[in-house]
Amino acid sequence: MNLHAFLAAADAAGYLITVDREVDPYLEAARLAAEVDGRPILFRQVKGSPFPIVAGVCSDRRYFGLALGVPAEQVMFRLAEALAAALTPSPSPNPGRGEPNSVNSGTGEPVPPQNWGAGGAPCQEIVEPNVNLEAIPFLTHYAGDAGAYASAAVAFIDDPETGPNASYHRLLRLDRTRVAARLVERRGTETAWRKSGPEGLPVAICIGLPPHVLLAASMAPPPGVDELTIAQALAPTPLTTCANGIRVPAEAEFVLEGRITHELVPEGPFVDLTGTYDFTRRQPVIEIDRVTHRRDAIYQALLPGKLEHRLLMGMPREPTIYAEVNKVARCLNVHVTPGGASWLHAVVQIAKRSPDDGREAIAAAFRGHGSLKHVWVVDDDIDIFDPNDVEWAVATRFQADRGLVVLTEQPSSSLDPSAHHAPGQKSRTAKMGLDATVRWDTPTGPSDPEAYRRVG
Repeated sequence: MNLHAFLAAADAAGYLITVDREVDPYLEAARLAAEVDGRPILFRQVKGSPFPIVAGVCSDRRYFGLALGVPAEQVMFRLAEALAAALTPSPSPNPGRGEPNSVNSGTGEPVPPQNWGAGGAPCQEIVEPNVNLEAIPFLTHYAGDAGAYASAAVAFIDDPETGPNASYHRLLRLDRTRVAARLVERRGTETAWRKSGPEGLPVAICIGLPPHVLLAASMAPPPGVDELTIAQALAPTPLTTCANGIRVPAEAEFVLEGRITHELVPEGPFVDLTGTYDFTRRQPVIEIDRVTHRRDAIYQALLPGKLEHRLLMGMPREPTIYAEVNKVARCLNVHVTPGGASWLHAVVQIAKRSPDDGREAIAAAFRGHGSLKHVWVVDDDIDIFDPNDVEWAVATRFQADRGLVVLTEQPSSSLDPSAHHAPGQKSRTAKMGLDATVRWDTPTGPSDPEAYRRVG
């Protein structure tokens, strides 16, 4: 389901808000989208640009369920299945080298990606004669921003050692042909860029992608596993090849082809996941050599620090936590919570089978998501999506002297302003886990289970 098909489905379901009057991409569009955070909103008339803007596509689990054809509560399990399929060894003698290890989402059998040919893909219907990024309505989201940013941009690169990689990178527009990109240290794109020669690293940046591709690009699989393989496992994902040799989803709205150069410029400030301003850093310049797009292209924006930013960051961590916890206990579900900026907090639900399952699950959850700061482990009768229910479990089943786990000086997220940050070093923090499961005072369970049973 490409972006146009999703918007049609969202409109039919009553989710989509449409604004027909002219809207300014400088502050106004972001403000209006923030006022209806949690709903997709389409701005048909945009000041200074021929392209409509859509925001809020990723702001609710229901929308991902709509795109994948499953109930919202099943999205995490679809992600877990897709990740497992992508991690299955490819029958190809040379997996990952330019061809995603594509798998059919229904059968799990390998399928070759569709090659549209030169100019045949929807994202290549229009090839702009001149590069002019100022015609594309990058938003200025907040008055303190360094400038106009693309926030829903996914960069596709090809590492000569580990193969293709897809990842989000915010792009600060510098002028008509250049952007500055935030590359997170020691991640796929940054690692490949550091190994590149003086000419820089070829890149193709897609804006306006099918929702399932947005989800796949949010995943963090091991090096050598292409995120497009995960996308193929979620839904059919036709691909095309750019002029610079990078393969991209054929149904993207925009593709910016270029090179990540070794020129560095200040990047930031920018409001990040926690709703606070991220640091200003010296980051690489991307020279854009070619712009292609759909004939009816829609520019996709993603509101920094709002629901869609949080869901795209946090929800793809749920299956990795789920997989790790399942190694030590029977994991039933995982929720990376919005109150923890959908990055730093999680609730893990288990079916307890031994006295130490809760503490084992805490340790596994931290392995499953390295940036996790606090985690709650609860029993199968607790609704992990209801914060009141989770708090009730803590109130009635948790004792700090036996259920509290505290870890000091742990690697952490650079997004946590309370962590210790030093230039060139991994951020450090204290981490905490709470075992809020029913206490087993015998090897097979609690001696008085009725004491923990809720009535009504």
